[in-house]
Amino acid sequence: MDQMLERLAGNEYYCFLDGFFGYLQIPIDPRDQEKTMFTCPYGTFAYRRMPFGLWNAPGTFQRCMLAIFHDMVEKMMEVFMDDFSVFGNSFE
Repeated sequence: MDQMLERLAGNEYYCFLDGFFGYLQIPIDPRDQEKTMFTCPYGTFAYRRMPFGLWNAPGTFQRCMLAIFHDMVEKMMEVFMDDFSVFGNSFE
């Protein structure tokens, strides 16, 4: 976190974004969906998309975001959990 804040310091422009429902954009392999099963009065269900509360969800989401934005991270963008910080000294 300290390293991220150091990279943000000294830039003229900042934009902070929340990856709202970002975890739900990541599909769960059909072979692993049974691991997310739960039962309620309406039946037994399993997630097909990664919910927020899974133990490895934050790490999985961060790895996906780093793979997508690898050329921008640490230069003009930071990813922390499901939050994004974009920074720079110009709009270009």
